[in-house]
Amino acid sequence: MHAFGTSQGGTRREDIRFLTGKGQYLADTLPAGALHAVFLRAPVAHARITTLDTTTARNMPGVRGVWTARDLDAAGVNGSVLGVSLPDRRGGKGAAPKRPILADGIIRHVGEPVALVVADTLAQALDAADAIALEFDELPVALSLAPNGPALHPEAPDNIALDWELGNEAATSAAFQRAAHVTTLTVRQNRVTAASLEPRAALAEWDGTRLHFAFNGQGVWTMKRELAKLLALDPEQVHVTTPDVGGGFGMKVMVYPEHLALASAARALGGAVGWVAERGESIASDNGARDLASTAELAFDADHRIIGYRVRSRFNLGAYNSQFGQNIQTALFSKVFTGVYDIPVAHLQVQGIYTNTTPVDAYRGAGRPEAITLIERTMDMAARELGLSPFEIRARNFIATDAFPYQTPAGETYDVGDFARLLARAQDLGDVAGFAARKADSAARGLLRGLGLSYYIEAILGDDTEGAAVEFTPEGRVTLYVGTQSNGQGHETVYARYLAGLTGLDESLIDIVQGDSDLIAKGGGTGGSRSVTVQTTATHGMVAQMTEAFSTFLEGALGTAPVTFEDGIFSAAGSNQRLTLMEAADLARKHGAEGLLRHERRVKLAGRSFPNGAHLCEVEIDPETGALRLDRFLAVDDFGTLMNPALAQGQVHGGVAQGYGQAVMEEVVFDAQGQLQTGSFMDYAMPRATDFPFIRFESVPVPSANNPIGMKGCGEAGTVGALAALSNAALDALWDQGVRHVDMPLTPQRIWSWLNTGGAGA
Repeated sequence: MHAFGTSQGGTRREDIRFLTGKGQYLADTLPAGALHAVFLRAPVAHARITTLDTTTARNMPGVRGVWTARDLDAAGVNGSVLGVSLPDRRGGKGAAPKRPILADGIIRHVGEPVALVVADTLAQALDAADAIALEFDELPVALSLAPNGPALHPEAPDNIALDWELGNEAATSAAFQRAAHVTTLTVRQNRVTAASLEPRAALAEWDGTRLHFAFNGQGVWTMKRELAKLLALDPEQVHVTTPDVGGGFGMKVMVYPEHLALASAARALGGAVGWVAERGESIASDNGARDLASTAELAFDADHRIIGYRVRSRFNLGAYNSQFGQNIQTALFSKVFTGVYDIPVAHLQVQGIYTNTTPVDAYRGAGRPEAITLIERTMDMAARELGLSPFEIRARNFIATDAFPYQTPAGETYDVGDFARLLARAQDLGDVAGFAARKADSAARGLLRGLGLSYYIEAILGDDTEGAAVEFTPEGRVTLYVGTQSNGQGHETVYARYLAGLTGLDESLIDIVQGDSDLIAKGGGTGGSRSVTVQTTATHGMVAQMTEAFSTFLEGALGTAPVTFEDGIFSAAGSNQRLTLMEAADLARKHGAEGLLRHERRVKLAGRSFPNGAHLCEVEIDPETGALRLDRFLAVDDFGTLMNPALAQGQVHGGVAQGYGQAVMEEVVFDAQGQLQTGSFMDYAMPRATDFPFIRFESVPVPSANNPIGMKGCGEAGTVGALAALSNAALDALWDQGVRHVDMPLTPQRIWSWLNTGGAGA
């Protein structure tokens, strides 16, 4: 049955709506008369509040209310914003200091919300926020990933929030003791911001008994739970919805302080309150990403095979635990930290550090790009030290195809893989044999050309269960309810097309409903490249259940058996009676069999899937200026069975572009006082279309064994592979000039500096 609806082309259903300006984003859905919210934000990185006087602001024209931490506390809204804590190798769990909804006596990062103003108009709210008297005594600022800085929280001595480990330390140490060669590399991975097209926004409405909360997120159910908990409401009193969303990339998964403050204000005012962040506000307050330093060591035997791997990392949590902050560079990093290599023993130790910066959490790839960047950079360095090509050292150490299912030292079980085949295909398509001639041609023009390779693997994350429901409406349409949330990926197209392919239903009659906690009781949302894999698996199971139920009904209604379903048609044995699914639904309605007009099913994946692939790129560097140009980029990917090749290619292009941004130009920078230096797009550089050649994509599928369709997911793969490929290409271009190390971002200034400091590198 799964052959239908897969690998289908065609245009996206959503595009007409979006391209003609008919998308319904949060700002488009604010009801008439909604009040406007503005947050007063901390202007310094660390301080003790001495004065927070809102008297003037409260009495200004149009102002409906002003809230501080004290006001929220008086309303009984004084819990902590959601943030997980992981087991700590020192005993117990990592630090879990309270993250207040509004700064409560202490400011801990620039941009932290201190007060909320609600007024009739946005201008009135802005004016009132400016009239709040905020005075403070500044405190010492902690910005370093080294412990022992000025303390942020008493729960975290030396600002160490978490000390976490995984693997067999003793066995790994023993492997290093007998190693014939050890490669060591330290890599710094720069902080970036998601910079989604649509900034964060929310609407809270209170009708006297029930809260409706709309936000541009990636799933409604965690928000529903947290709003109910922190506002002391019954879950049935909370209705959460999500309209169209203009980009998420992981940053919009979380419950943020602003959400909780806004809901509390709407309840107090008994009306609707909307908030749409400004761009500078977003850069200062959206969760940051990456921001870690890691030292990797690879131990090789005399045959150049890896016998051990260990990593020591410190990562920036920012000022508080964000929702998944402690998870990213630990549990999620560990999912793929040994990459695609047959490594018998490994050990990972990670410390999370609090600093006076915006909290750090998930961003496209969430720990997997960081892990793959580290091991792929180290593999390239090992190849140089051992006198091997980057292709040979990888091929020599790949997990063999007959070794699957393969359990990694981190306890993950890779189901399938054929890494050598994809690498060979990349060498062929990338014309590696012709690289020397291209390098010579670049040199003749005074340019340095480098070839970069990365072989990535990523783990599909998030909830491994999902539900799907179908309802036949009296109007002759079909509604498919899904538990994921599109942020622009094209879910409506994939889901409707797949259901149509399985059932023979007219795709134009299928409506997709998502992001509504009243209509969909449970769902996993979108994140970790999970959506299409888990949702279509649920749809697959639901359709099988539905067609069986209809077959049983038709056997009774038609007085013949058996009734079978094939190619979208129910056929009755021994007769010429044939019905489409829609005709069967109409017949059920006429017979009063209302139970057949809605079908739903939840499924659990047999296991996670592991997209993987070879990324190959070439760059040119101008030694006079340090400017880097991407000349070509090839992604040979194993996404298993493709649901929609065009959308998969688009995901790869977008992922590579975001990887290029981080690798080459993006970086969130704070000065020594914790002031944000990259608070607008004047200062925070992002790539443009002119920075890219055509990004070539080829699918080499090895279907997953862990779902009936064989899918693997593709949403984050481009970013996971691109960072190391680009970094390795830059170092390859600079190697003959004496440069021995590079770190992201590969800006002209940094590259020029490396070229002019005697080759010392970063």
